[in-house]
Amino acid sequence: MKKIPTTFYCQHCGAQYPKWQGRCAACQAWNTIVEEAVPPKQLSAAPWIAESPAHAPDPNKPKLLQNINYHAQNRILCPDKEFSRVLGGGIVPGSLVLIGGEPGIGKSTLLLQIALTIPLEKVLYVSGEESEAQIKMRAARMGYQSESCYVLNETSLQNVFQQISQLKPSLLIIDSIQTLHAQHIESAAGSVVQVRDCTASLLRYAKSTNTPVFLIGHITKEGHLAGPKVLEHMVDTVLQFEGDRHLAYRIVRTIKNRFGATAELGIYEMRHNGLREVTNPSELLISQREQGLSGMAIGASLEGNRSLLIELQALVSPATYGTAQRSTTGFDTKRLNMLLAVIEKRVGLRIGTQDVFLNIAGGLSVEDPALDLAVCMALVSSLQDQVLPQDYCFAAEVGLGGEIRGVSRVEQRIAEAAKLGFKTIFISQYNQKGLSMQDSEIAIKPMARIDEVLTVLLS
Repeated sequence: MKKIPTTFYCQHCGAQYPKWQGRCAACQAWNTIVEEAVPPKQLSAAPWIAESPAHAPDPNKPKLLQNINYHAQNRILCPDKEFSRVLGGGIVPGSLVLIGGEPGIGKSTLLLQIALTIPLEKVLYVSGEESEAQIKMRAARMGYQSESCYVLNETSLQNVFQQISQLKPSLLIIDSIQTLHAQHIESAAGSVVQVRDCTASLLRYAKSTNTPVFLIGHITKEGHLAGPKVLEHMVDTVLQFEGDRHLAYRIVRTIKNRFGATAELGIYEMRHNGLREVTNPSELLISQREQGLSGMAIGASLEGNRSLLIELQALVSPATYGTAQRSTTGFDTKRLNMLLAVIEKRVGLRIGTQDVFLNIAGGLSVEDPALDLAVCMALVSSLQDQVLPQDYCFAAEVGLGGEIRGVSRVEQRIAEAAKLGFKTIFISQYNQKGLSMQDSEIAIKPMARIDEVLTVLLS
């Protein structure tokens, strides 16, 4: 029997090697190189049609940029405004979108909800993980009825394309890309070669027919999308579905978007009948505050074009076992250590021997440096057991010298705080240029140093 030729691929980045080695030279990952069968000659753009000279397409020729005709494409608007937001204003025809997240987080629920509610003539939902009856049960539980959503339970890429050629859907959803396999490749479904080849075929289909395609992708135990790294480069948009499965709230975050901003955020609430949009997340994130408790501060953050008011909770207590602990939820631990050093050096408070716990309420994970001042105020409030005023909020970055640095789009942060009834907001003195201090509905206090803020609040 003829031996099947094999080669070695890195499961993390897709690099190819002639023999096995322990460490990938491209991405420096250990024990990620596996042996897989070499795929035969690639098929044409339509995988079920063998390529022949008679059907070979004409090669593309270069065109002068100024002679290329361009027509702005109308996006497909979703009834789900949060999903349209993270996509940059709607679904772009011919786009390839990859959405990833932990098992059970709600990826299939979200896309099935989109398939049942989007106003298109035909939507094809291809599932390789659930049976048709399971999908019907989920749709019935969500309470949606649709006469344009078709369901296909299939894992063969060739069979999927055969059904696509007959149905000609306006939107294609694949759940998930790791379950698809091409018959001309000997490797198992989910391998580097299979994922890369199936995605390339779906990409050609999306671009040639101007049909938007959504792919659901699995993630690894480290939280990265499973499969080769080239998968994220091939698609137009990468969405990350985040959240704690034990909490009710879910976040759709844009990681990559060729048609819009890459810092957009959509917030949902998981219910028994599906995902509900959270149109005003600020009220949700700060609605459960208890009065008269120390260690709590409100920070004004920005995620994409959306302003959020976030509650930061800090607990500072003497270290019991000698070595002080530093624990954070939703905030960068290294940045917390930097802010603790600033408080001890520039303010003179002994906090190095204290256990410090910091939490962002609501299960969010935020990297906005404008939360620095709110974090510092929450830490000092817990350390000295003094309650901060309930109607104060903060929007400023803290430097290593203890200076209060300006942040971007401070007017939007101030407007969000005023809308939710806050009376005073602390900002950097470098942000006051161009601000209307008298006409504002909220008192604006520009500050230069962190010790000045503490003098105003805790004096």
